[in-house]
Amino acid sequence: MNFLEHVAKARVLAPAGIPVPRAVHCGTPEEAQAAFAELGPCMVKAQVPTGKRGKAGGIKPANTAEEARARAADILGMQIDGHPVGSVLLEEQARIAREFYAAILIDTVGRRPLVLFSTEGGMDIEEVAATRPDALRRHRVDLDSGFDAAAAHAMLSGLDLSGAEEQVACILVALYATSGRIDAELIEINPLALLADGRVVALDCKLTLDDSAAFRQTDLAGSAAEEPMTDLEREGAANGLKFIQLDGDVGVLANGAGLTMTTMDVISHCGGRPANFLEIGGEAYTKSEAALKLVLSNPGVKSLVVNFCGAFARTDVMAEGVVTAWKRLAPDIPVFFSIHGTGEDEAVRLVREGLGQEPFDLMEDAVQAAVDAAHSAAHPAAQSQASGGAAR
Repeated sequence: MNFLEHVAKARVLAPAGIPVPRAVHCGTPEEAQAAFAELGPCMVKAQVPTGKRGKAGGIKPANTAEEARARAADILGMQIDGHPVGSVLLEEQARIAREFYAAILIDTVGRRPLVLFSTEGGMDIEEVAATRPDALRRHRVDLDSGFDAAAAHAMLSGLDLSGAEEQVACILVALYATSGRIDAELIEINPLALLADGRVVALDCKLTLDDSAAFRQTDLAGSAAEEPMTDLEREGAANGLKFIQLDGDVGVLANGAGLTMTTMDVISHCGGRPANFLEIGGEAYTKSEAALKLVLSNPGVKSLVVNFCGAFARTDVMAEGVVTAWKRLAPDIPVFFSIHGTGEDEAVRLVREGLGQEPFDLMEDAVQAAVDAAHSAAHPAAQSQASGGAAR
């Protein structure tokens, strides 16, 4: 779950005691004009769950009420990194003396929280890490000892922070405590600004929460930003399926995220282009009929590979759903199966008798056949290299 800046600041940073600028969230140019009376000179900031807004023209200064209105009118309706701008945040202008960077994220390799701090804020942190590694401090947190003021000061030791060491240390400790409390995957402040009056203030915030923790964070999860979706992706979500539509031509139906991604990788390795990601792991393995309809509704699909590997999920249950749906939908594209694991004997029988299709022994062979079939459909004059019978 990703969150817009105004939500992250008002719902997460401010309650944690981390200073943020005065601000007003606005949905129309008229609201922005009215907000100027409260804020005075301000920055008008596009509210989208992505970075590089300034480079895209999504952050502009306003020194009069009319400018605030005009800037909001310019920004509202923009598309930034695929996200439509539906609102803006008007935030009081700040006299910045220095810009820092602070973040809490999960170190997936070390399997522990990671605290990051840099004296080079306002830049892409990847660029800082590559060009000035000495300016980026990392602290991998021992879960038994946690991250307290002493750890924060040790992390900042030797850095010139222009007298702001104590404020920065307190903010890092607060960020760490908040991160665990809300199940955050990432809390990033860039820039964390030292102002001319000596205060340290969060001028931006990127916030991402673990989707799996939504049941624990129901109040906050309800404020998550809406991700751009295609019509098919919305249909998948409505059916409890994680479906991502791509621009390839080989449809993928597999159970579990890992097997699905592996199948997509093999399609690419064989010279094809996957048309979708679709996870039917967990309880979703009983939804193979809805999943098949979703994959086949993608107009770019020219062939389909069905890859089932059952452990907890029963391949015979999934195969029965696919065979039933295939007969009902009667699609005019070739399909290729690979089936292994729990219930595979019954699953193979269902596919063989119901569709006249013989599943492949190896996943790679099924994928290669699907890639070849899609290529033949895209180039009718070419000789098809697909092997194994295709159900139509």
